Amino acid sequence: MAPESMAPPPSRRWPLFLTLLTLIPQVVQAAVPSVDFARMGTVAVAGSFSGLGVFDSSRNITYNPSTATLLARNADGSLDVLGETSSGGAISAACTLNGKLYLAGLFSTVAGVPAQNIASYDPAAGTFSPLGGQNGGVNGQVAALYCDASGGTLWVGGQFKSPTTATGVANFGGAVALYHPSNDSWTPPPFDGLAGASAEVLSITPSTSGSSSLLFSGSFLTQFGTNITIAQNVSNPAVPSSPGATAFTSSLVPVSLANAAQIEADPSTTTTGFTSIASVLCPAGADGPGNSWRAQDGSASKIVIKPNTYITASGIRLGNTFLDGRGTQTFYFTAIPSNDVVPLTFVDPVTKQNFTCTDNCPLSNDSTILYQDFLFPSDLLITGFQITINSWYGASAGLHILQLLSNGAYASAVAAVNMPSCYAPAASQVGVSGQWSNVNVFTSIAATTQEVLSATVPVGTSSSAAPSVTWFPYVSAAGIYNVYLMVPGCVELQDCSKRTTVKTTLNPGGGLPLSMATVSEQVEQDTSQLIYSGPITPSAPNYNSTVVMTLADQPQGTGDGGNYDLIADRVMFQLISAGGSNSTSSSGAGAVAGSGSAGFGFFEWPSSASNMNATGVLPNTTETSLDGLATALSMNIGSAVATTAYTINAVVLYATNSVIFAGAFNLASVGAANVAAYSGGSIIKVGGSGLNGAVASMAPSSDSQTIYMGGAFTDTADATGGTRYRGVVEYSVNSSTWTALGGGVDGVVHSVSLSSTHAGNQVIVAGNFTRTFSSSSDSTGTSAEGFAVYDLGSNAWVSSGGFLVGKLTLAVAGNGNTTTEYLAGSVSASAQYGANGWAIVGSGTNGAPVVQPLSGATLGGTAATNPTTTSRRMKRHSMSSNFVAPEAKHMLKVSKRQTTTAATSSDLPTSPSAPAPAVLSVAYWTNSSNSNHEVVILAGNFSVPNTQGVGVALYDESSKTLTALNGNQVNGVVRQVLVSGNILYVGGDFSVSGLDGHGWAMYDLHAGQWVSDSGVGLSSTSGSNPVVQSITTSTGLPNTIFVAGTFTTAGTVACGAVCAWSTVTKSWSALGNGVNGQAASIDFAGSSDNMLVVGGALTLADGTTANVAMYSFPNSTWQALGAPPGPVTALAVNNNNQSSVFAAGSSPDGTASFLAHWNGQAWTAQSSSWEPTTSISQLKFVPLLDPQTSTGVIAGDRMLFISGAIDSGSQGAMSSALYDGTTFMPFLMTSNSDGSSGYMSGLFNSFGSSFSFSERKLLATGIVILISIAIATGIVFFLLLLGIIWTLCSKRDVGLANPNPDEDDEDESSLRHGRPSALLEHINAATRTTILGAGALGGVGVMAHHKEDSSQHDHDVWVRSETPSDPLGGAGAAAGEEDLGDVNRPTHARYSFAGGAEGELAVAAGQEVVVLDDRDQAWWYVRDPVSGKEGVVPAAYLY
Repeated sequence: MAPESMAPPPSRRWPLFLTLLTLIPQVVQAAVPSVDFARMGTVAVAGSFSGLGVFDSSRNITYNPSTATLLARNADGSLDVLGETSSGGAISAACTLNGKLYLAGLFSTVAGVPAQNIASYDPAAGTFSPLGGQNGGVNGQVAALYCDASGGTLWVGGQFKSPTTATGVANFGGAVALYHPSNDSWTPPPFDGLAGASAEVLSITPSTSGSSSLLFSGSFLTQFGTNITIAQNVSNPAVPSSPGATAFTSSLVPVSLANAAQIEADPSTTTTGFTSIASVLCPAGADGPGNSWRAQDGSASKIVIKPNTYITASGIRLGNTFLDGRGTQTFYFTAIPSNDVVPLTFVDPVTKQNFTCTDNCPLSNDSTILYQDFLFPSDLLITGFQITINSWYGASAGLHILQLLSNGAYASAVAAVNMPSCYAPAASQVGVSGQWSNVNVFTSIAATTQEVLSATVPVGTSSSAAPSVTWFPYVSAAGIYNVYLMVPGCVELQDCSKRTTVKTTLNPGGGLPLSMATVSEQVEQDTSQLIYSGPITPSAPNYNSTVVMTLADQPQGTGDGGNYDLIADRVMFQLISAGGSNSTSSSGAGAVAGSGSAGFGFFEWPSSASNMNATGVLPNTTETSLDGLATALSMNIGSAVATTAYTINAVVLYATNSVIFAGAFNLASVGAANVAAYSGGSIIKVGGSGLNGAVASMAPSSDSQTIYMGGAFTDTADATGGTRYRGVVEYSVNSSTWTALGGGVDGVVHSVSLSSTHAGNQVIVAGNFTRTFSSSSDSTGTSAEGFAVYDLGSNAWVSSGGFLVGKLTLAVAGNGNTTTEYLAGSVSASAQYGANGWAIVGSGTNGAPVVQPLSGATLGGTAATNPTTTSRRMKRHSMSSNFVAPEAKHMLKVSKRQTTTAATSSDLPTSPSAPAPAVLSVAYWTNSSNSNHEVVILAGNFSVPNTQGVGVALYDESSKTLTALNGNQVNGVVRQVLVSGNILYVGGDFSVSGLDGHGWAMYDLHAGQWVSDSGVGLSSTSGSNPVVQSITTSTGLPNTIFVAGTFTTAGTVACGAVCAWSTVTKSWSALGNGVNGQAASIDFAGSSDNMLVVGGALTLADGTTANVAMYSFPNSTWQALGAPPGPVTALAVNNNNQSSVFAAGSSPDGTASFLAHWNGQAWTAQSSSWEPTTSISQLKFVPLLDPQTSTGVIAGDRMLFISGAIDSGSQGAMSSALYDGTTFMPFLMTSNSDGSSGYMSGLFNSFGSSFSFSERKLLATGIVILISIAIATGIVFFLLLLGIIWTLCSKRDVGLANPNPDEDDEDESSLRHGRPSALLEHINAATRTTILGAGALGGVGVMAHHKEDSSQHDHDVWVRSETPSDPLGGAGAAAGEEDLGDVNRPTHARYSFAGGAEGELAVAAGQEVVVLDDRDQAWWYVRDPVSGKEGVVPAAYLY
């Protein structure tokens, strides 16, 4: 350790420090100081983790996998968490427009901001905002977004009716809406919307870069046909109107609740005429007794209604009571049996704006508003509901109207089920012909049943002779409807083999022709089969429509026992738009359903088209060439068009009027599954018959000739059991061929995108998978939890940069103006960087730490099981500050006498769990046989991929490869490695076949083989295996390796816990009388590192217990350093000062962890809030870029770097922290693959301790050379002047003493006779001395410590031994020997130096050399430790 020049001696420092510790530290906030990693050489952090990043309080959180988390992926691959949605939320679409990100899915909040299913994110401000005002958004799930840069608008598609805060909500046709960022407003699209059963838009794609048209795909219906006028505004006049309803909602038929099994309100009033809640279900008269209900005065109330069966509902209608100033003010709606509070959308009766409410839905007390309609986000399948009234007007709450709204109209095949609806002239009717029987079946809601009709028909029966059912549903108003036939599943009825197809005939009324459809009843589960979509005009006076069902003309299936089963359940009329006024065509007329062309799943809207209504029947003049795809799909899919099983998820336009479309479908007539093309007016197969699973996403190349697809497939549809294309594949349009992306992934891909960060050369995929595979034959794979990156240049899966564990739904690239990409999904863990066990760190441009996970450095997870570790999990907390001081510090006032008697022996605490892959130690080796380039050596608990290697690996950054050691591999866990010369010293808890000992081995890196340890292995007398915890060396004692751990014998030497290995004699030696126990950490103190400080759980030879002990090399004696609070796992000596030692560990009983400081007299606790689970593995001083104000105990140019698994309580979990003597500053945090906090074994740098803490301010090379020449020239002439003066003086003295001129000395004679040779020799010698130092004249002998002015040098302490075989010889250098400065010190070349002149040594940038003489500030005399050559190098070139 380098001494700190500015620190006062211990006797002066202690009173000041004692005074500081008596003060209560304040919690402060400040930026974490910047560590100067560059000064330390190559720096690696290592441990047991899968991800790491710079500590940030916003990252130190516990993820909720039930939410969706949004993350930003930066250009270097690092991840930043931006926010998460409400519980149960999902983010399924995103795009960027004008510098903002728009994200959408299913949520009610994002980052705590109320927003309904869509929001914006401003990267500059870091804020989220709703769209369309407070709590704005849309009232259903969003699946697709398109950011139209040319129009400055946002197209939104999904499964919703309308925005929640827009005016004119009735003008929105559903599934599509248009948002305008310029004024934060919503408008309907020019075509109103898209229709169908649960219509949903899943993709919005521009046809060209100029967006001449938009292509919509998903699960919806379109209709093109000739223009035929339908009746306008045909509706039941008995239905009252109200400003609180729309034409649409007032056309919905209320569900009959008169015969509900439970109708109750509690508490209700006892006032006569107002006690019954049933009186408001369909009031017979005006607001008043017998037609209104009141709650008990001053009380909230709950209304519960449970019908006899399950029902499909779209909303609730409530009318207030106004008598005596009473009435309901706010309420909320709960669905039964889910018990979910349902969001409601309503139109404000005054402003006509659309709003959404959940917990406090308002009901107007304006007596002119008869009722208000509140719609659900989507149709609900329920068995009942509860209305909770939580505030009221006047003395009590009350109601005049309460009705549950259907989604249009309905009728059952069982006559008894059809009950009169409020305002209806009569109940829906049903008629049957033939023999039908009633059958009870279970519904999709647990424990509920319903009645249906069943008829047995002999195979071969004609349609006209078969039984039939005719429904006459009550339809309250004309409009555009989707009509469905409900078909119970055959599994429940156990008649799958008897099922066949039926024919339906619908009379839409209004003079329109009949519409016929063929429907398959061969369905295993309950389904809703679309049989008609178009105008419905009910017939007066009963306002009925008519649907007939009978056996199909050509029934499918063979029957069972010669019979078919026909099942009749219900017909449902789903209202799409109310009245003829919403039918399309410029004249306002509708079109005949069935007379034109029906379409499914696709719609093209040309930007030049005039406004139209795509929810109704479109004039055939508006049909484009590509709209033919929808018609072709409808014809190929047939009656299954209404099922949600078939969707078009993505579309790519690859040529004029030619598209590739993909999703979940099977076009049997074409022979295409899940992906196909449409070109020339026909659907055609691609790549054989498509893929064998659904396609969720497509990403085209810039020319759309290469398409990347992701989904739930594993191979082509033609392959049987194939796994060539697991989850992701490349398709070539030109050749119609597939290309694998490696071996794919082990799950489902939900999103595919081409990376903008890497110029389109990488494919980023997100989904529900855990591994990627290098080829189809790869069965092991590489961990990739939910997110992966495939590099098209190298044709391989590569590191994604960040670390993530989750199930993602979205991965989108930026818009070209930014390198940021966005990911979203269910996340259980994330970190800025992904790195399995180690990474390189450095200093960024602003001083912030930069983490550099390395390509090709992925370690395997199959290795030894750590025999001495237990699993642990630390909690994460949100923090208000990154910079927190400990709450208090406590003096441990223990005298030296007390130290030796009060302490008790105990074992070292158990190390944190380090499951493979874990890196526990890192070393560096300069490979002289390969251009002296640096090799990183990793050690721990891991396997080396594609090799048999375990425990130790060599990483070559130039080739990005990992290699294993040659020969036999370690069997166990490696905890420490150290390189000296070409020998790698390996320590831990392991054995190597062929070597004698356990826990200790040597490997010759140059020869590539293990070094025999015969007779020199470690052993333990306790019967357990010896374990090495620390291997270190002192630059002051370069030929000695110090080994610490748990052992009793080294070779034949009794040497417990700590032993010294001579690299010269290849032998062990004990240190003095030795110690016993368990040693964990070593550091050095004193002049020339003449003190060895050891931490652990030790006992001295005299029986003294010592958790920290110090050995004096000059005296060969051990002594205990006070009594720290418990066994020590890590220590560091501050500034080589034996009176300033930091130690970390845990209490003997494991109930507390600590960091303590030794001031030469007592230990002082530095941490007071660490949790007992904290485990510190390393303490190390690091230099700072910008010195801070010294705290008194630690100088301002450095800080203590703490590594391990730190749980600081209020600060949360971290893996490393900085400490300046007063304040702890969280630094790095790590995560395991399961989301728990990771563990950092330490920070390892290539310069060891040879770096300087004081930054050198270097001049330019040319200036340094000029200054050196000037200094040398000045010294030469100064010496010449001294020589002349000395000669003259000598001559004068001699003349006075001996007047005989013949007795002059030689120099004087030479001078007198004009012979300057002797003087020139002195000048040359002086010049050599100036450049090379005195050693160049007289040789270099035993060199003692040189004490330089503290303001000029960093006081690194190094000792060179005259006798290499005596590693301790330098400590006893004779007094009076010439001081040659900081000698024998390893350093590195900052620049390359050619060294062509005589006496100069050529060095390469980064090369390690040993300084032999540094007394001259311009030139240093150095040795190349590899070649042994010596020479001078400019001092400015060294660092």
